Amino acid sequence: MMLRLSRKTLLALEAVIDIAFNARPEPVQAKEITARQGVPQRYLEQVMQQLVRAGILKGVRGPRGGYRLARERRRISVGDVVRVAESIEDAEEEKIRPRSDLGLRIVAPLIQTLQDDVMVRLDSVTIEDLCQRARSQGVDADTGVSADFTI
Repeated sequence: MMLRLSRKTLLALEAVIDIAFNARPEPVQAKEITARQGVPQRYLEQVMQQLVRAGILKGVRGPRGGYRLARERRRISVGDVVRVAESIEDAEEEKIRPRSDLGLRIVAPLIQTLQDDVMVRLDSVTIEDLCQRARSQGVDADTGVSADFTI
């Protein structure tokens, strides 16, 4: 068995890392993120708006608008992003509640402890850490700068 994060959570995490990794003077546009991630823009927008409301991203309006990080990369943890995205999922999903004494008193606390342990670990990893990992793995930043000449 492995930890399963929702599609929206993975999308949110990848979008925040994308914005941090591809940071430049102009904000990163949603269409650029969706092109790199291969997801529909409308699917991404709901997640992005929640990240703005939570103070992780800043939305910039206008023709050159898009998204920026609301705080420094080292001040945003993976746990911050996961909590926001999972709160969207929690609102959309029916809760399954244990009904037996064993479920309530034994299984539910065990699962809660495991979830707490995972969140502690996710809180210890910053977006800066993941950007450094991407650089060390040779992931290219999409600076959006293309040469308009040839040599």
